[in-house]
Amino acid sequence: MKLADLAKELQISTESFIKFIQDFDLELSECITTNFEVKDDFVKFARENIIFLRKYALDLNQNKTIEDIAESIDQPTDKIAEIIKKEKPKLFDNGKYKSSVSSFGIDNQLGGNYQFIYNYFGKSTPLQDRDFIGYRDLFFFISNALEPFLNHVSVKDWGIHRPSGIILYGPPGSGKIFWANKIAEIINYDFKEIKRHFLGTTFINNEKTTFNDYLIKLMKDEKVLLFLEDFEELMGTNSDDHSFNGCDEETKEIILHNISHFEEDKILMVGSANSVQPIDKEILAPGRFDVLIPVFPPNLKERSEMLLYHMKDNLSEDALLLRILEENEAHQIPFWNAISKKMQVFSNTMLIDFTQSLKKRIRNIYLQNHSSDIKITQKMLDGALKDASSKLTDNYLNQIQDFIFDVSVNNYDDFPQRIEALKKELLHYKVVDLPNNPIGFSHNEDI
Repeated sequence: MKLADLAKELQISTESFIKFIQDFDLELSECITTNFEVKDDFVKFARENIIFLRKYALDLNQNKTIEDIAESIDQPTDKIAEIIKKEKPKLFDNGKYKSSVSSFGIDNQLGGNYQFIYNYFGKSTPLQDRDFIGYRDLFFFISNALEPFLNHVSVKDWGIHRPSGIILYGPPGSGKIFWANKIAEIINYDFKEIKRHFLGTTFINNEKTTFNDYLIKLMKDEKVLLFLEDFEELMGTNSDDHSFNGCDEETKEIILHNISHFEEDKILMVGSANSVQPIDKEILAPGRFDVLIPVFPPNLKERSEMLLYHMKDNLSEDALLLRILEENEAHQIPFWNAISKKMQVFSNTMLIDFTQSLKKRIRNIYLQNHSSDIKITQKMLDGALKDASSKLTDNYLNQIQDFIFDVSVNNYDDFPQRIEALKKELLHYKVVDLPNNPIGFSHNEDI
């Protein structure tokens, strides 16, 4: 059963269900799949608790003040104000919060008893079996952008067009190609990457082929997602900071010429960019690449989960490393929280580098004493952290700064908590003790 079908059956909006999952911090894989098939436990919960869910939906759709919320859930106004300050919801001029604020969600954070909800979801899906780790907010944001694909929203009925072009933007190593693949999976399109060597003129089987020929050939196949990296370089403008070569200019013109046919031909092009700023505004015009999706570095909680995932990934049930992890209680997320706190603004790639370095250190000790009685020490963790930090360059930190600017301009209302948390983490590297030097970043040698 699709989430939209369950929503129709219970007369509760899909938006309400999505906010409910986020408010009560339910693991996505326990509720729905990436193509919005509802899990049996969630269907059972929804049908047996329809009265509560309708109350939740009614409250969610009401504009309310802090005092209204306090009266509704019998909680102190100062505590409510503290939570709302962190969540940064949209506010009307009259002081009422828009309908994205749930009184029940706030009550849950303040210790309200909602155990009856969690009783339905007692079995947590192992990290190795999840479609992805964390990023629940990004998944729902992407799904909303893809709604014309998912629910067959008709242009004739509603005048809503399917996106022809999407730009995934974020710092290097944040997982843009992963999310491009995930978008293809969600809308059931074939994923095809346009390699850089296909741009311009190439020779295939001794036949001269231009990028225009190549693109037209791809457009003959229906339901295809075309992925293109370095999008800001290919689609930039001529300026003092960015010089165009003839091939890039030709590529841009070919894409602009053909993009009007993408929707009809069931083609979706997804560009990957480190920054939106250099991209020609003509590219971002409505009907072209007008859907911008930010891809953030993982937050503190996601880093801990990813570290555990990558430490256990591909291990057999009787793996020696797994036994060592269990003896150190490192087979559980809490073990990784402390080191995760030291990984401010780390990319997904840096997390993988850390786990690879740590695995090698553990194996080296095993090769020395041939015993699985190995303690994972702080020195080992710090050594692996130092190795992973090699990619934490001034250039990378400046790219994080540029990303914060981009996402604050384009998507702040969609991700206020992530943006503020990322700003705070970036401050960890700001130069504060050398006022005579130019403003910049300093690599922290202690991490």
